[in-house]
Amino acid sequence: MITQPLIQNIDAFCNSKDLLVDVLRLDNVHTIISGNKWYKLSHYLHDASRKNCKIIVTFGGAYSNHIVATAFVCNEFGLKSIGIIRGDKPAKISHTLQDAESFGMSLVYISREEYRNKRLIIEQYSNPEYYIIPEGGYGELGAKGASEILASVNELEKYTHIICSCGTGTMMAGIIQSAKKHQTIIGINSLKGYPEIEQDIRKILPIAFIESKFEIFNEYHFGGYAKKTNQLFEFMNNLYEKHHITTDIVYSSKLFFAVDDLICKNYFLANSKLLIINCGGLQGNLSLPKGTLFF
Repeated sequence: MITQPLIQNIDAFCNSKDLLVDVLRLDNVHTIISGNKWYKLSHYLHDASRKNCKIIVTFGGAYSNHIVATAFVCNEFGLKSIGIIRGDKPAKISHTLQDAESFGMSLVYISREEYRNKRLIIEQYSNPEYYIIPEGGYGELGAKGASEILASVNELEKYTHIICSCGTGTMMAGIIQSAKKHQTIIGINSLKGYPEIEQDIRKILPIAFIESKFEIFNEYHFGGYAKKTNQLFEFMNNLYEKHHITTDIVYSSKLFFAVDDLICKNYFLANSKLLIINCGGLQGNLSLPKGTLFF
């Protein structure tokens, strides 16, 4: 269903001449299931098939990459899907949710207050024909799928640092499992006021990896989840102009910005070899006025 991601070398960053900076282009593995989404979904879907569940239920917001990816995959595999959407139904639904509906997903809108108590929502679907996938694919099965991301990287051992964005932390939990022992794993947190992310990552790691060392940077959220500034837009457009790398306002743009800033601050030693994982997914950009971005 997906193609192998490409490795792209870039030199767009501040003072990066003494570093190797490569990008794992997960954004090009599929036009709809962009980035890490297939990896995080695959083992859940296998488990649902094993249990003979016919309806997939999952959660997300109006511009959720996870929602549209789940809808598409379920449609491909002949499964029904239900999306529990955060917030009341607007007069006009987003392009993301329109796409999800076009792939056969039934949308159920829940107030933000009700959405916080997912346990009560899940209880409504406690029936053997339903299979629940947590928001963003968070969980041990999502991390297991994400652990397969690095399998496509030739000469993986040459990298000293592997850097990814963090929302739920599921992808990072997978990377921790598959990285080499000498590699430093860095996560760029896209959420404001989420100091529990390290704990949540460790919750879904196998016992053998619970004590693994990794680093989270919490200061590159630009004001909070999906928050953006003109500075971020300028950075995204410059990155695209120089290297034709498309980024989104929620995760990947803040990831690349953080790497650029850390290089400028000499965080990385000379001759370090960085692998940045572009997690893909551009749904959040659909909320922007036309012309904000060059892509």
